[in-house]
Amino acid sequence: MPDKKMVVLNESHKVLSKLLETKQEALPKDFNRARFLQNCMTVLQDTKDIDKCQPITVARTMLKGAFLGLDFFNRECYAIPYNGNLQFQTDYKGEIKLAKKYSFSPIKDIYAKVVREGDDFQENIKDGHQTINFNPVPFNNNEIIGAFAVCLFQDGGMIYETMTKQEIEGIRNDFSKAKNSPAWVKTPGEMYKKTVLRRLCKLIELDFDSIESKKTYQETSDFEFEDKSQHEVSNFDKKDIDEDKIIEADVEVQNDTSENIEEGEHDERN
Repeated sequence: MPDKKMVVLNESHKVLSKLLETKQEALPKDFNRARFLQNCMTVLQDTKDIDKCQPITVARTMLKGAFLGLDFFNRECYAIPYNGNLQFQTDYKGEIKLAKKYSFSPIKDIYAKVVREGDDFQENIKDGHQTINFNPVPFNNNEIIGAFAVCLFQDGGMIYETMTKQEIEGIRNDFSKAKNSPAWVKTPGEMYKKTVLRRLCKLIELDFDSIESKKTYQETSDFEFEDKSQHEVSNFDKKDIDEDKIIEADVEVQNDTSENIEEGEHDERN
């Protein structure tokens, strides 16, 4: 008797493998396909309600991590079940990795911190040079009042960004694609750091390996700021021979998947 969860996992592996092969030119230069596939399947094995998701949508969600060179197993990004689909989301660690990897100017260090009531945070500009000083109260569990992010470049340059709690909550309510997601509800501090870090990264010139990587980075920011009517077009957006092959592969796998899932459900009923 085929198990529906195993059918979904096997078909997801099949279509993800095909997509990685078809779109290999859009993947990071140091991408390890075998390790990525193995880590994806390990994570999906423990993903709640994975049996309720369509394998093709599962594979396309995991593909976003491949485009960015992020590892689901190392929790640099997540595949979160929501209404029968998987939602892709980067983690704070993943944001740090992307900034360091793709910054045009080499980064020495980049990080974000939350500021709580009682902490001492100061901004100073002296002789045209900006500095910040942060002295947090040890083990402070008071209410978060803001967050800041700092980027130190190897050439000695420094940029930073600050946001109040009200600013972050305003962006969450007005622009977040999932303002009541588990990430916002259960780990607001991490989301505050991620939000201010993303704003800081707007000041950093990022040089991605492909248009797919850049588009995925923009689409998975959790916020919708930009006008989507104008965007760069990648080779995979064009209706050329390669795209036809991709569509044919998706249809082929989708037909096979539907038959296998229906067969599994039939066996379970019997």
